[in-house]
Amino acid sequence: MTQSLRRIGEVAQRAGVSVYTIRYYDKRKLLRPTPRSEGGFRLFAVETIERVRFIKQAQGIGFSLDEIRMLLTGGGMRAGGQMQHLLDAKLEEIS
Repeated sequence: MTQSLRRIGEVAQRAGVSVYTIRYYDKRKLLRPTPRSEGGFRLFAVETIERVRFIKQAQGIGFSLDEIRMLLTGGGMRAGGQMQHLLDAKLEEIS
């Protein structure tokens, strides 16, 4: 296995979540597409660990998974104003 790729169990453990959470985030398109090993195991980039931690932290301050997906993908050029409004609204809520 390549040094920069990790199996789902290791990603889950290092990110502090369950394997089911990783699968759910993958299904919701919150994670980047992953290759599979010859044995059929998902192989995640090491950066996925930080991405999962970010998602959990964003959920912790009240962002929905749809809002988090928009933050992670950038939402396109036209979404810039929407993202700023979303961030401002969340900051107002937690202040």
